[in-house]
Amino acid sequence: MTEQQSSFLQVFVTFPDRESAARVAQTLVEEALAGCVQIAGPIHSVYQWQGKVESADEWLCLIKTAASRYAQLEQRIRQMHPYQVPEIIAVPISLGSADYLKWLSAALGDATPAP
Repeated sequence: MTEQQSSFLQVFVTFPDRESAARVAQTLVEEALAGCVQIAGPIHSVYQWQGKVESADEWLCLIKTAASRYAQLEQRIRQMHPYQVPEIIAVPISLGSADYLKWLSAALGDATPAP
């Protein structure tokens, strides 16, 4: 695994509707906080909220970004997200196509790897 490969993240964020997911996705890519956002759904979620088991159809965004951009990305999502407590979960991309990761870096303005 190279240092470049370990410096990227995939961030999972759910939204109550496709419109809010698309609005946030567009903004994140326009602001170079994400190189790519895929929107999948609807998905069905079952979860605990305020002491009750709830369920809802949601839309899932799969966001590709640099670890060095995570704090800004999370802050921007929180500013725009309709949920009081949005799901924002990041996992490292430990391996990936060198060509794709090179493209992702360029799409992010050649984001520097996180320390």
